[in-house]
Amino acid sequence: MLTDTFGRIHNYLRISLTDNCNLRCFYCMPEEEYSFTPNEKLMQVDEIEQLARLFVDQGISKIRLTGGEPLVRKDAANIIARLSKLPVELHMTTNGIRINDMLPQLVDAKFKSINISLDTLQSGRFFQITRRDYFDRVRANIDLLLEHGIHTKINMVVMKGINDDEILDFVAWTARKPIEIRFIEFMPFSGNKWSSNQVYTQADILATIQRSYPIEPITAGPHDTAKAFSIAGHVGRIAIISTMTAPFCAGCNRIRLTADGKLKNCLFSTGETDLLTALRAGDEVLPLIQATISAKAKELGGQLTTDFEHIDTDFLKNRSMITIGG
Repeated sequence: MLTDTFGRIHNYLRISLTDNCNLRCFYCMPEEEYSFTPNEKLMQVDEIEQLARLFVDQGISKIRLTGGEPLVRKDAANIIARLSKLPVELHMTTNGIRINDMLPQLVDAKFKSINISLDTLQSGRFFQITRRDYFDRVRANIDLLLEHGIHTKINMVVMKGINDDEILDFVAWTARKPIEIRFIEFMPFSGNKWSSNQVYTQADILATIQRSYPIEPITAGPHDTAKAFSIAGHVGRIAIISTMTAPFCAGCNRIRLTADGKLKNCLFSTGETDLLTALRAGDEVLPLIQATISAKAKELGGQLTTDFEHIDTDFLKNRSMITIGG
């Protein structure tokens, strides 16, 4: 088992397949014109499978595929097919644009859940946030997943003055659809123009919802990142990911493998370990993995605090969100 110095066992691996994306969300990508990682520097299909098997041998029981946008890779179907044969739960986070193109492969792979990133229910605002006109396709593809019985979650990054006025609209969606809406506090990454006054906190979100809905907390598991709530009469539910104001580091069981084969032991870690170069050189990879997990900080990568109003992003040492993997 992959255990750090705080006794946390890591059994959840997030694998980014690419830093490429068919959207241009401002909080994820630093700029419109972006230099994506050349293909030869990305993990190839055999390398992804080889590393995934190594992690599974060390106790990984859950793998989430992320991006960029994972489904823009031309070989995404092959990757999914191979990983689906491993003894793990398979999950994915996607923007939903290519769900209809990939539906047979997704059904065959028996995904445990698929998270769709969607920050607005307004088509005009969708274009403002993503700089692309795919709103209707994403909404139709969410319905497609539900029609095929695939457990679907919606990731909404709540940003003050941008989309916080839609919180109740998202909650209302759970009345008629068996989805989980996950409200996410806005987090700082390299180049995403984060500022503390844009953070709509967990307390803010709860206050907004409770003015219109009675909610009941759902008992959380030891590794849950989201605090879930039910609403009487609703077939779906809501949840909040409170990274900035009430982090969940004590129960963290997650590690991240970037598309270029770097291992990060935390979303906010300042360092990373190059597994791909070692793999291609025929060197031992497992000791690198173990050392990286052992070096994991107690919370928030060792560089952030819950006093988010005083975070100076000029001193933040990290990648952009799109190059880490959502």
